[in-house]
Amino acid sequence: MTRLLLRDARYVHHGVDGMPEIRRGHIAIDGSRIAAITESLNGTDFADFEPVDMSDKLVSPGLINAHTHAVLLVLRGTVEDIEGNLVYQYMVPASYLLEPEERAAIARLACAEAIRSGTTTMVDPLRHVADYAPAMIDTGLRLWLAESCADAVTTEVGNGTYRFDREFGATFLSRTRALIERFHGTEDDRVRVMISAHAPDNCSPWMLAELKKLAGQHGLRRTVHLSQIISEKKQVESLHGCTSTEYLQRNDFLGDDLLTVHWTFCTEQDVRILAETGTHFAHCPASMSAKGPHSLPIKAILESGVNIALGTDNMTEDMFHAMKLGLTIHRGAYGRSVTPTPNDIFNYATVNAARALDHPGIGHIAPGMKADLAMIDLMTPAMTPRLSAISNLVHYGHPGLVTDTMVDGRFLMRDRELLTIDERAAVTDAQTATEAMWERFETEDRGVPLPATDPA
Repeated sequence: MTRLLLRDARYVHHGVDGMPEIRRGHIAIDGSRIAAITESLNGTDFADFEPVDMSDKLVSPGLINAHTHAVLLVLRGTVEDIEGNLVYQYMVPASYLLEPEERAAIARLACAEAIRSGTTTMVDPLRHVADYAPAMIDTGLRLWLAESCADAVTTEVGNGTYRFDREFGATFLSRTRALIERFHGTEDDRVRVMISAHAPDNCSPWMLAELKKLAGQHGLRRTVHLSQIISEKKQVESLHGCTSTEYLQRNDFLGDDLLTVHWTFCTEQDVRILAETGTHFAHCPASMSAKGPHSLPIKAILESGVNIALGTDNMTEDMFHAMKLGLTIHRGAYGRSVTPTPNDIFNYATVNAARALDHPGIGHIAPGMKADLAMIDLMTPAMTPRLSAISNLVHYGHPGLVTDTMVDGRFLMRDRELLTIDERAAVTDAQTATEAMWERFETEDRGVPLPATDPA
């Protein structure tokens, strides 16, 4: 069992007010957990622990990515610059066109980027999850995995057709049951399974009821995209005569075990409903702002008391990017403002996300907590001059600042070297998989614009 003593560390401590502050001390790690934090050492204290010098580093809780699709990294640098219904005309087709080993290759690359970005936890709902789950698990990251379920035939929606088919939906329910049986609680509970409804427009009341029942049977958290895109909004209004939030409320799908994502077309009344039901919000400000600042009722959200977490969503696993854009967009709700603070944003990516996942053992640094940590190099230009380390991190942080990433007391990256992934092979394999997917996409002639590519 690993026993480490992180000596002479500056570390992020969450005080009684819930806000992060920087303290100094020595952090003892015994196995997967933080055993003790002490301000000083006597000669024989922790003598059998391996000393690790942290005098030039900031020890942070590992960042929690509350919503991502690792496999959709295959679209990086393409759909950000294309008009259209990106979800149904590009993302859904791409998720089907990849071969199993290609999904695993892209997911492995995503995990490499996440680890380099100081991320220790990823929440990943998509399709064909069993194809790439083992590759993600082998990286050592903490994971919540989910098969994204729908009973509208999602492969047809890109052509403007919504056709509900229970046999189609039953396939996803079967995959979800298989995921639970195979992966939930494995790796000493480092891997968990969630229940995922894709979105209100493609899940009928029958599907929502089946998913709610499955979650209850196994005591699982749930997640859903909510009011993400205009086609969802129009379809729900047309079919049910209400907003997506009202539709979920009518079907008893909201609640404090549900993590909802995006909220682009939520109304202020929707926000009130979501707040009253204790439903959590995962905001993905970077991916949703590729064509301009993400438009959503953020002032109402901030003032509602809803628990806000952060995700990267598509095309990147860089949580620093998400924090930076989140700060900008949320402050935009108040004009040129300093509300929310960098401390608030940092909490979105740590303690708030842990609350949304109902995992009290992650998200902050204290004795008894899981040793899920990221170490930040303080001797770098971006962190200097430094009066507030949290402010520097949120405003100017980037993956190059992260020297070490640890989950369950195990280094996944040490001294900027990935230990659980062959990085060069991951990059090469992912590039090969991406080129193969786009060749298939072009061959199928889907009648939508293709991305611009380099000539060589």
